[in-house]
Parts: sequence; structure tokens; C-alpha cells
Amino acid sequence: MFINQKSHEHIEAFKEKLLEKFGEYIIGIAVLPPLTPEQVQQQQQIDPKFKYDAKRVPLMVVVEDASSKQPKDVLHKKFQSACDTIAKDVHKNLAPQAYLLSQVWSSCYEGQYDIVRMIAASRFVHDQGTLAAIKISEVHKNLVTKQFEKYIMSYVLAGSITQGRATSESDIDVWVVIDDTDVRKMSKAELKDRLRQIIISRGVEAGEMTGIKNKLNIQCYILTDFWDSLKEANPVIFTLLRDGVPFYDRGIFMPWKQLLRAGKIKPSREAIDMFMSTGQSMLNRVAQKFKEIGMEDLYYSVLTPSQAALMLYGVPPPTPKETPEVMEDIFVKKEKMLEKKWIKILKDNVKTRKTLEHGSKKTISGTELDKTIQNNTEYLERINKLFTEIQDKFERESIVHLYDNIVTIIRDVLKLEGVDKAQDSELIKLFEDELIATSKVPAKYLRTLNAIIEAKREFDKGKLSKHDIEKAKKGSKDLVTFLIEYMQRKRGVELERAKIRIKHGEKYGEIVLLDKQAFIILDMQQPDSIMKAKIMKDGSLGTTEDTDVMTFEKALAKAKFPKAVFIKEPIFDNIKNLFGRHAEILVTR
Repeated sequence: MFINQKSHEHIEAFKEKLLEKFGEYIIGIAVLPPLTPEQVQQQQQIDPKFKYDAKRVPLMVVVEDASSKQPKDVLHKKFQSACDTIAKDVHKNLAPQAYLLSQVWSSCYEGQYDIVRMIAASRFVHDQGTLAAIKISEVHKNLVTKQFEKYIMSYVLAGSITQGRATSESDIDVWVVIDDTDVRKMSKAELKDRLRQIIISRGVEAGEMTGIKNKLNIQCYILTDFWDSLKEANPVIFTLLRDGVPFYDRGIFMPWKQLLRAGKIKPSREAIDMFMSTGQSMLNRVAQKFKEIGMEDLYYSVLTPSQAALMLYGVPPPTPKETPEVMEDIFVKKEKMLEKKWIKILKDNVKTRKTLEHGSKKTISGTELDKTIQNNTEYLERINKLFTEIQDKFERESIVHLYDNIVTIIRDVLKLEGVDKAQDSELIKLFEDELIATSKVPAKYLRTLNAIIEAKREFDKGKLSKHDIEKAKKGSKDLVTFLIEYMQRKRGVELERAKIRIKHGEKYGEIVLLDKQAFIILDMQQPDSIMKAKIMKDGSLGTTEDTDVMTFEKALAKAKFPKAVFIKEPIFDNIKNLFGRHAEILVTR
């Protein structure tokens, strides 16, 4: 698309205004190519009302949304509205389209690559590194699959780009999985080496075609090695499945990614123990053969137990490069279970290995190696203690968490019964008097509650055994389920008393009368369309205003429903105004 000087000025003005307002969230802005006649015809077949104006400049705005707590559709509408407003202020011919980064990745997960193809064909006016990574990866993928489609199972973008940590200088990590299951004329290793050389050379070609200078790190896996690494809980494969985005997939990558998301692929206890055991065995090897493989084994002697500790804590194993940072964030800063000096030992190992690997350090002296062996031995001893501390922490937290949950739920149930305040010392008696004695809750749950409270009391004294903890947990799930269902039933009955149901024409609506405000739904077929109004002293409704489901749900959660709801005469005028003169009030028995 030819962009004249005036249009270029408009695009720059749009960019400056958008970055001034949302700079920290904007990953990239690009000018898209115009639609071809065939694309216009396809759009018109999908949407007969579609009209294409060749004078308008199509822009793409990619937004970072990983840090936002807002719903994706709400966030997308917000940025689209902001883009439209800024574009309108700059010039009517600008036509921006906002995309959330998660939306870009999700389209790839679903096998829809139109967005990445658009990015690859666009001209960037602002980029923090992600758009360039997508462009060169898409071009490289096309070169590779065109030549070797028979052998390519998956082409995956990974690393800092997909983790939301990209910068304009970030390396671009891509993975290519090669099918070796039907190779007869050469060995699997020979197939991998031959294809790898050509695939890497195509990476250089993609860099020349796009003008993107960032280093393209290309990792090639044959399918059998990929499967073996997955069975062994290799942290690198876990990271690839968790963070990778497929740009091409023949049904290998996405099924495994979905299984990982669903929690079906988990490091087994045997895998965790294996990572731990490798530390000491590698230290022994270092003592014997440090001149040959010393530094490599020393590096993994602290890395794999560290990843095992993270797995025991409940965190999927990070990449080797990220492990020190994750260890520090969790065990030093957050949990305060580990002293910072141990992270320094881990970081020193990573740094030494990197300098040796890159050639900036040619060798390591015996003195340095002896010192590293000593540090790593002490590190391994400390990590073994950390394992015990993690297990003890989870045991402590399990009983405290169980106790807190049960107490909170019982307090909520008692509030529904009119008991607003209850001290911990009174809890069992109130539970028995208000719920057990009145047959609202089965008597067996009193024994469960007594066991939980006694377990918490004994655990605080440091006298509780694991057997006692399991005994306390045994009936707790049934108790929680029963009490939650009890609250839901009771609040449902109370809510029904606060509703006025109305039939108007073929539609049904309702007014929910809470303490000081009312919520109006004109059409129950469209429950997302809600209004609210104050309840006046004379019983009428004040001025209505639009609201949303979230506000309605919060109001319901906080509401204290009266035992009876009285409808005063003025509200009938409101019903006529809202639902029409022929509205009918439904009365149920």
C-alpha cells in the first residue's frame, strides 16, 4: 500500500497519541496491506453489508493483556474504543483494529494463522520486538514447510517472545519437530543433522528477506527424542509445551499442550526423585573426571535439584536460564525459606557455564573447580533441607487452610440464621444449637467439626501427627459441600421473595428489590441488559441507569434479605412506565 506524506503524518500522530495514553500496554502498531479483490469478495460473501473503502488506511494495534485482570472481551472493547476515538480525532481515513496478544496466540492454538500472516505482510510503525519475531518466524516457517512439509510435524515460537518478556533486542527462539518414524534410507541422527543444517540456513535467508537482525535460535527435535524427553519430565519440554505457540502443527504439539494445561502431564514423584538423585551422582563424577566434563555436571548438580524443589512446591520446571530467578522469587523473597547466598551459588554456576560455552572463558582452574565443588555440595545439602521444609510447610498450611475455610463457611451459615457474630470459642456450641439441634445439619457433621478444631489446636502445639491430620480431613469435604449447598438453597429462597415477575407482551422481566436499590431486567432472554434504581421512601423507584451483571452479583452477595418484602402502591406506576400499561404481575404459589 502506498502511503503518501499526509497519511504518514496521520499515522505518526495516531501512534504518538496512542502511546502517550497506553504506551506500557502497546506491543506493536503496524500498517496492514490493502485487501485484494478476492479478499473483498470473500468478506462480502460472509457479510453482505461489508463495504470496502480503499482510501482508508488499515492499522493493527497489538495489546499486552497478560497483566490485566479484566475479562478479555471487556479489555478488547476498551482498547478498540480508544483506538477508534484517537483515530477519529486524527483523521477519518484511519481504520485501526485492536488485537490482544492472547488473541493472536489463541488463533494459532486453534490452527488459524490469518493474524500472524497479516503481521508478516505488514509495515511496522512501532514494535517492542514481538511483531518482528512473528514476522521472521512466519517467513522462516513458510520456507521450511515448503521444502520439507513431509518431515515437519510442528513449528513452534517459544522463549521470551511468547512469555510476554520480549524486547527489541530479544533473541527469537523457534523449535522444529521432525518426523523420524518412517525413515529407512538413513539413520535418525543423520536425518536430524541433514535437515537441521538446511533449516538453519533458511533462518539466515528469512533474516535477509525481512531485514530483521535479531538472532533466530533454531532448535530441531526428532519426534522420538521429543517423546522420550516428555516421558522423562524434561523441564525444557515442559517449558516448550507451556509457553510455545505453534505456527504449524500436524496434530502433535497442540494435543500435548492441552493435556499439560488440563494437568494430565505431571512430573511423577519418581521424576522428582530422579532430579534430586542426579545432583549427588554428578558431584561424584566431577570429583573423578573434572578435567573432561566437570563444569557441565556441576552446573546440572545444582540446577536439577533446584527444579525438583520447584516441582515439589507446585511450579512446573522453568528453563535453566530462568531457574535462579524463579528460585529467588519464591523461596527467598516470597516464602523466606532460603537464604540469598544459595541463589548466588546457583547463579555463579549458570554464569560459569555460559562463559565456557561462549568461549569468553577458555578453561577453569583446579582451584576454581574445587571451590565450586565445595559450594555445590553445601548447596545440595541445603536443598535437601529445603525439601523437608516445603513438605512441613504444606502440612502446616493444609490444616490451617482447612480450619479457616470451615470456620468461614460456618460463620456465613450462622449469619443466614441470624447469628451475626461468633467467637471461635463459641463456634461448636452455636453450630450445635442453631444447626444440629434444629435438624438443619446432620449430627455426624458435629463430630467432623470437633475433629477439625481439635486437630488445629494440637497442631498449633506442635503435637499433631500426619495420621491425625488425615483423620481431620476425612469428613471435611462432605461437610463443606453440605454447608455450601445449604447456603445456596437458603439464599435462593430469600431471593425469590425479593422478586417481582412481570409479563409484558411475549416477554418476561423482573424487578429485584434489595435493601436500598432495585435491579430491573426488562427481558429475561437478555439477562445481561440490566438497569438499577434507588428505592425511594414512598416505595417508588428513582431514576434508572444502566449497569452490568458483575455489579448485580456483588449487590446480591452483600444483600441482607428481609423475611418479607412489601410492595407499595407507587411502584405500580414505575412498572407501567418500564414495561408498558398492559404489563401483568405474575403471582406464584
